[in-house]
Amino acid sequence: MKITLLYGGRSEEHDVSILSAYSVLNAIYYNYYEVQLVFISKEGEWVKGPLLSEKPESPDVLKLNWSEKGETDKWGEYNGRVILPCEIQEEETIVFPVLHGPNGEDGTIQGFLETIGMPYVGAGVLASANAMDKIMTKYLLQTAGIPQVPFVPVLRSDWKENPKKVFEQCEGSLIYPVFVKPANMGSSVGISKAENREELQNALEEAYRYDSRAIVEQGIEAREIEVAILGNEDVRTTLPGEIVKDVDFYDYNSKYIDNQITMQIPAEVPDEVHQKAQEFAKKAYTILDGSGLSRCDFFLTSKNELFLNELNTMPGFTEFSMYPLLWENMGLKYSDLIEELIQLALNRFKQRQSFYER
Repeated sequence: MKITLLYGGRSEEHDVSILSAYSVLNAIYYNYYEVQLVFISKEGEWVKGPLLSEKPESPDVLKLNWSEKGETDKWGEYNGRVILPCEIQEEETIVFPVLHGPNGEDGTIQGFLETIGMPYVGAGVLASANAMDKIMTKYLLQTAGIPQVPFVPVLRSDWKENPKKVFEQCEGSLIYPVFVKPANMGSSVGISKAENREELQNALEEAYRYDSRAIVEQGIEAREIEVAILGNEDVRTTLPGEIVKDVDFYDYNSKYIDNQITMQIPAEVPDEVHQKAQEFAKKAYTILDGSGLSRCDFFLTSKNELFLNELNTMPGFTEFSMYPLLWENMGLKYSDLIEELIQLALNRFKQRQSFYER
């Protein structure tokens, strides 16, 4: 069977995707699968690379060269060629979209793969779209009674029309410090902390560089714990792990460039916190119609109050990533985790196909 590995993408998390893709490449069981590389450039071009039948020797295999003008490759300079997205459609093939952020994790790729009838790893259209959007996630989880920190959604159009009203809404509902985030972005891209009105203004302008909708959240003194989720209808969760902080929050560079994050797995918290985090994670996953995998992130106060921060439907797969490490702590090796994700994707595809055949 063939796996088509989609990586890169047009979002700000393009480079994170490449890091994740290389880790996945090294975890696949090549005695069962071949892997077809398909790279999506920052400009949106789809580039078909080599077909791998064994573990790559270096991450350089992911660096594809291709002709932008379509000329003949006389000297063997190119190891990739531009294709139409629909050309990835093949029999006996499953797509592994290792894409983070907009145009990859938000339901767009998932909808495309549903349209061309290909099985794929990860959440479906509904879960991907809702979980990617921080505002929609919060509204949905509110209805389920899952605790969250207070927040104010702010549209860019409202900000442009009446900044004073936005300040009044935020300052009337929240107290400084607050955190400002683009509604649709991950990996801490575009997130800022604001201690006063001037910083709030700058933070909103930064968030609007990435999305037309932003969310302002109440800042709290809390630990950050995360739960990994795996499954379709039969959902399993891990014990929580903790991101041990020595700063207020970790930005993109801290997470992926400087590798400054320290993880405690499992988190040193009371048993009731373990149980409550797993309960809330499973409930959120089910409400959002999750499938395949997700990572659920929480804030934990000194009083052991839990607030759900977000649910990530395509968490990072780099060597520094919490998601695979949480499952490793539960006894599930990285390669076996990848294999289980593939089988979950195939089972979900077969089930959905059966609905069409009735």
